[in-house]
Amino acid sequence: MYTPSQKVLERYADVLVNFALNSGKGVKKGEVVHLVCYEAGKPLFREIKRAILKAGAHVLSDYRPDSGDRFPFDRDFFELAKPHQTSYFPKHYARGLVDEMDHTIFVYSETDTHELEGIDPKKIMARGLAWKPYMDWRREKENKKKYTWTIALYGTGAMAKEAGLSEKEYWGQIIKACFLDKLDPIKEWRKIFVEMERLRVKLNALPVDKLHVEGPDADLWVHLGKKRQWMCGSGRNIPSFEHFTSPDWRGTSGWIRFNQPLYRYGVLIEGVELWFKDGKVVKAKARKNEKVLKQMIATENADKIGEYSLTDRRFSRITKFMATTLYDENMGGKFGNTHLALGKSYHDCYTQDPGELSPEDWEKLGFNDSSVHTDIISTAPRTVTAHMTDGTTQVIYKNGLFTI
Repeated sequence: MYTPSQKVLERYADVLVNFALNSGKGVKKGEVVHLVCYEAGKPLFREIKRAILKAGAHVLSDYRPDSGDRFPFDRDFFELAKPHQTSYFPKHYARGLVDEMDHTIFVYSETDTHELEGIDPKKIMARGLAWKPYMDWRREKENKKKYTWTIALYGTGAMAKEAGLSEKEYWGQIIKACFLDKLDPIKEWRKIFVEMERLRVKLNALPVDKLHVEGPDADLWVHLGKKRQWMCGSGRNIPSFEHFTSPDWRGTSGWIRFNQPLYRYGVLIEGVELWFKDGKVVKAKARKNEKVLKQMIATENADKIGEYSLTDRRFSRITKFMATTLYDENMGGKFGNTHLALGKSYHDCYTQDPGELSPEDWEKLGFNDSSVHTDIISTAPRTVTAHMTDGTTQVIYKNGLFTI
């Protein structure tokens, strides 16, 4: 089993605690950090705890056993749980947790990427729906600028094998992507975020009405909607090289295919194709685990777009397929990266104060709400043309590069 060097672990923890949280400012003295990590990430778990304590903050430790292989805890639950158990939500516990924490660091690791193969997808979706209030409460607190979060990856042998890499090669991608090969990774992140912010300002200065996404596997129209903005580089994901927005779901139409596999709900979904009409998915196909894809889409409002994203290959340091959305949605490659998410929108893509809006306001603006947020990725060549409110057009993205 490969373990990264102590220096790499310390730098990684420093980035997550002192940069990713508080939208680039880092954790403050006296704040509470909910730290979620599995057994596989134990070496990083220790260094993150140390970094939080050094910063004078408090740790709410959520250390979990790995699931899969000899101890398939997640599979046991879905095989044995009755409907009243899959729908159970500990509201007082969850409410108290949201009230107590100022930040969350979630360290993602997988020891079995296929653990839930063959499980009835209805059970999996029901579990996600049961926990939707928890996600809603977190988002409400985030909208009030009282909560931030970040997600990071701890590489495992199972994930490296899935990606066709050795553990050392897999970690090589993590180290490079997160600037952990640099003496001061936070300094490097600040530099790249300045460059990404310049591009974001240019994007938001364009009076875009809708986007036309074209390529050998896409002919899709995406309507941006009123009071929308492009976002990037908030620290919510480490790494993140994408520019994204949450469009008005009602204006999505056309067809798109994705050439990257989707690891979701403990299964592998391959060959996803989607057809949209009047903002909704009217047809969906997959070469593998199509049943899971369709059950996900059948979940309330998961048949609507929640995010559209483009990654400029000049920013990304990820060069390999990593078999996890966190990295694959940020991969550079020859033609860059484009992905969309079905389900929940991001409220920070609203141009004004999101804390002032009610659920009815979000609905009127066409921001989608769902217990699902599933990113589906393609690295195929794409040309994205912006159709402006004044009737003009401009190619904003081609061959993996923004052209503005």
